[in-house]
Amino acid sequence: MENIYEAILSFQARGIPAMLVTVVEKTGEGPVEVGKKMVVGENLEAYGTVGGGALEFNARERCKDLISSKKNLLEKYLLAEGKVYPEATTLPMACGGMVTLFYEYVGAKEYVTLFGAGHVGQAVAKVLKTMPFHVTVVDDRKEVIEVFKNADQKFACPFVQFIEEQGIRPDSFVVVCTPSHQYDYHVINKIIELSLKPKYIGMLCSPMKLNDYLSKTYESFGKNIDLSHFYSPIGLDLGGGSPAEIAVSIVSEILAVSHGKKNHQHMRETTHGVPHYW
Repeated sequence: MENIYEAILSFQARGIPAMLVTVVEKTGEGPVEVGKKMVVGENLEAYGTVGGGALEFNARERCKDLISSKKNLLEKYLLAEGKVYPEATTLPMACGGMVTLFYEYVGAKEYVTLFGAGHVGQAVAKVLKTMPFHVTVVDDRKEVIEVFKNADQKFACPFVQFIEEQGIRPDSFVVVCTPSHQYDYHVINKIIELSLKPKYIGMLCSPMKLNDYLSKTYESFGKNIDLSHFYSPIGLDLGGGSPAEIAVSIVSEILAVSHGKKNHQHMRETTHGVPHYW
């Protein structure tokens, strides 16, 4: 892929977080010029160059850590092995010059998988895509998936099959709103069975449905199961019952969890007659 920006778009379309590395300053001798760029994906695909050798090797290694933290960084390198310069990292090179690289995170802010492409799923995706979120939607109804809007990736397949074949990103967000309670349970329990670690699992349900789910889940996995990241009934307690109002409630909860905000009234805290499970 010759165009670095096409490579970035390719990573984004496939849901692969990446870092864009740009040479922003150079003094003295070195193997690259200001303005050169390289993009490195979480899957270790890379396009472009920032000069090769130890400089580029170090840059790729730096990208691995920065992708996981989703942070940008400006870092200076001395290309002179054995020498020391304040506020610069010395690399095993003989050029003698100084290069500054800017690492820019170009992945999504958060990754959300919607299980269920019905009215609520569509409304949630519409709100999410007003922000830098990567949205994947899964539904076994091909005719519903085909007309679904505001998703970066769409999968027309059984819900459990998607989890088994594609997995769930660690620290991502999962919204479960399938057409059937049985499918909802299958999705969540498959995530538990495979020991997957999303940051958030939200299930659209009533207190009665939650009671039934918890009873069956405890029977299958035991009472010591960790449900601290399980939010059901889903959403913040904002009021309103239309798909659009429910979507605002769900996305608000996702944002609160994403930013680590406390003291919000979550719907899971208002479940009458259902003991706390977290």
